[in-house]
Amino acid sequence: MTQRTPRLPRKSRAHNACPASAGPRTIKPLLSQPHVVVAGWPFLFAFAVSLSLVPLARRLATRFGYIAAQRADRWHQRPVALFGGVAIGATLLIGLVVFNEFHKIGVLLAGAGLMFATGLLDDLRPLRPSTKLVMQIAIASVFLSFGFRLNWTVSLTIDTMLTLIWVVGMINAFNLLDNMDGLCGGLALIVGTALLLQLGPGAPGSEAFFQARYLALLMGATAGFLVYNVYPATIFMGDSGSLLLGVSFAALTLGRARDVAATSDPLSIVAVPVLVLLIPIFDTALVTASRVLSGRSPAEGGRDHSSHRLVALGLSERKAVILLWLLAGIGGGLGVAVDYFNLRWAGVVASLFLIAMMLFAIYLARVRVYEATGPEKLDRRVVTPLVADFVFRSHVIEVMLDLALVSIAYYTSYRLRFEGADFDRNFGVFYRTLPLVLSVQMIALFAVGTYRGVWRYFGLMDTVGIAKGVALGTAAAVPIVLYVFELQQYSRTVFIIDALLLTALVTASRVSFRLIGELLHRNRSGAQRVVVYGAGDGGAMVVREFANTDKAPRMVGFIDDDPRKQRVRVQGYPVLGPFETLVELIENDDVEMVVIAAQLSDPSRVERLQVLCTEHRVSLTRLLFKLDRVVVA
Repeated sequence: MTQRTPRLPRKSRAHNACPASAGPRTIKPLLSQPHVVVAGWPFLFAFAVSLSLVPLARRLATRFGYIAAQRADRWHQRPVALFGGVAIGATLLIGLVVFNEFHKIGVLLAGAGLMFATGLLDDLRPLRPSTKLVMQIAIASVFLSFGFRLNWTVSLTIDTMLTLIWVVGMINAFNLLDNMDGLCGGLALIVGTALLLQLGPGAPGSEAFFQARYLALLMGATAGFLVYNVYPATIFMGDSGSLLLGVSFAALTLGRARDVAATSDPLSIVAVPVLVLLIPIFDTALVTASRVLSGRSPAEGGRDHSSHRLVALGLSERKAVILLWLLAGIGGGLGVAVDYFNLRWAGVVASLFLIAMMLFAIYLARVRVYEATGPEKLDRRVVTPLVADFVFRSHVIEVMLDLALVSIAYYTSYRLRFEGADFDRNFGVFYRTLPLVLSVQMIALFAVGTYRGVWRYFGLMDTVGIAKGVALGTAAAVPIVLYVFELQQYSRTVFIIDALLLTALVTASRVSFRLIGELLHRNRSGAQRVVVYGAGDGGAMVVREFANTDKAPRMVGFIDDDPRKQRVRVQGYPVLGPFETLVELIENDDVEMVVIAAQLSDPSRVERLQVLCTEHRVSLTRLLFKLDRVVVA
């Protein structure tokens, strides 16, 4: 429930959420804000107390039998003590007493206390999902009763419903995120840091001041717990901890209507909390959609979260968690930039990041986590399309994606072409012509067959087709804009920049699946290390096939006897050396699979490879490509 001290009013511009005259603020004033400075001691105090209390909570949980046992729908493979959330809550309470942090945040404390108690009861004796949902709705209603809401719309009714959904959704999102060692605690620290930087500066004694101190205590308590929760975890936070974190972060994003009256920046009002809490939103939406489409209840547990899907694709638990931490950090950084620095390009960068996350979600949706033999069983080893097939058969998402990309490219072309006052003077033309450019470009992309392709097999000729479609759309849009709208003196450079940007963005979106697959395959843990003998067309074909295989081995590099190919890269992988280098790799046990993708003129090399691979238990395969002529009578 962020209550910001009103900043200087920004000039009201319906067309420009980020005024060109507003220069970026420096990082030094940001870090010297009162709410940031005063958070240091509470954080350190809570961190020290939590470090001491978590082992005690672990011993109590073990003694009284409150253990998270291994279950088919849970990820951990061994019994782990609960009550980490008890240590977090106790640390927070001690800090509130020591630092006397009860002033002006009574509503926040009441909501957090009730949610913590509900989670603790669930840890001691599991509650029905409906019972917890009723409590969450009741707590959200308390916030609304005291005037705290999202303030996203002008309709009080719509805003009330959005606030209820937001609070209940965030509480459950953090509860769902507690599914892998260190994930929920680490994300909580990242989200808390972003919220702390995003809180408006408040004088000592103000509500924002005490909110910052509360947040610092909560972060310190979580950091102390995280020391014992990173892989391999010796204690879990349980529902008492995850629900406490969820309700606290949800409440701190709410505000009173008067607190946002000083700004007319909708980007800051809506995008900041969404970006800061993007990973909880991302994971909850992915899990809910996949469970509904798979005929399962969203309230059921399961190993179908984003972290589990990353592990199913070959990442280790540590790498999967770190990747989600990294994405959360990017989202939080963009949220702070949008709200605090008022960057001109913040809206464009944030939009592109959100689109990238949507594509990432679609990629992860391809991971099958439910066995075909029974919906109650889970399988983290099988990877096949789930909802992505439906998405790309209907092409609805493709069209929606391109609508966003056309708008972003056209807006960015204006930003690049015009500066300062020129941008403001020409922005009216942007709004007038945007619908026309959207419709013409979409029709042109459709006409050249853009929506008949398959992203997984996107190639160079598909890029040529996109370029043709964009060129056709631009050629049709220019005369209409210049003459129908009577803008003969308008800059043609805008359309040239727009065509280049749109081609790049649409191409990048289509190649995203291959790029994500390559990045994940390069970081696979436990996959077979493979070397391809032959850095020509056959070797490139093998790499492309590996990229299209979800459980592909991990490429080490190529072997090729051609001296011109030494120390070069093919398909992004190095040519390690000639045949003798391959022999050394096999003898040193640095490779587990060899694929022959070249026509070898010396048959003895194949025989030698067979002997070496047999001795060192290395898999040996060969790419064969043969065309059989069919005789037609």
